[in-house]
Amino acid sequence: MSALPRTPSFRLDGKRALVTGAGRGLGLAAAAALAQAGAHVTLCARTLDEIEAAVRAIRDEGGSADTLRLDVLDVNAVQQALGAREADDILVNNAGTNRPKPFTEVTVEDFDAVMDLNLRSAFFVAQMAAKRMIAAGKPGSIIHMSSQMGHVGGANRSIYCASKWGIEGLSKAMAVELAPHKIRVNTIAPTFIETPMTKPFFENAAFKDSVLSKIKLGRLGQVEDIMGAVLFLASDASALMTGSSMLVDGGWTAD
Repeated sequence: MSALPRTPSFRLDGKRALVTGAGRGLGLAAAAALAQAGAHVTLCARTLDEIEAAVRAIRDEGGSADTLRLDVLDVNAVQQALGAREADDILVNNAGTNRPKPFTEVTVEDFDAVMDLNLRSAFFVAQMAAKRMIAAGKPGSIIHMSSQMGHVGGANRSIYCASKWGIEGLSKAMAVELAPHKIRVNTIAPTFIETPMTKPFFENAAFKDSVLSKIKLGRLGQVEDIMGAVLFLASDASALMTGSSMLVDGGWTAD
């Protein structure tokens, strides 16, 4: 018998990763997953306190990390900051927000706030990261943090759905264009995850019950539930995946 095939490595030793919105919630979990797999991780956020604490925790575990104070809404600042960096191998485009409201009550300010952070900033962060990868002649993995709401609709989430459906379309278009440069582009689409951003929503018992009724596995997601997906898409284990979306939704979209 010929030798057995070997599982591609999930290790990221020697890789550089950038995670936006890395101070808490999904971004912090993504940064921890990448650092624990051996990558040097740059945690990016507007304020330093949380990411500095996260970097200390990563280093205390023996990992390698640093901080980048950056408002991703400022395209000029993004271009300057990322243009001055060594090219990253991995980008996790995680910064995002939500303003749940009935469709008929959404204001221009609400629309702009959600779309600017969830889609516009993600576009230009990814664009600059890709430019740096191409200039360095290195392959890479770009991961957009999407949502199950990028695959379905939801009451009071018209702007959020629009932004996440936009991310899904952007990811596919980027995958087509960047494939010749060996840069892969995928999304992770979680269900409702318990994070500082979502915690206030679940204080409404009726809302929480409604959410749980749609998650077939019968529980809210935890940040640990997305860490394996981040690691998989960042590593050689997903070397033939691009233009795809990993649904980590507990079965929400199964029917």
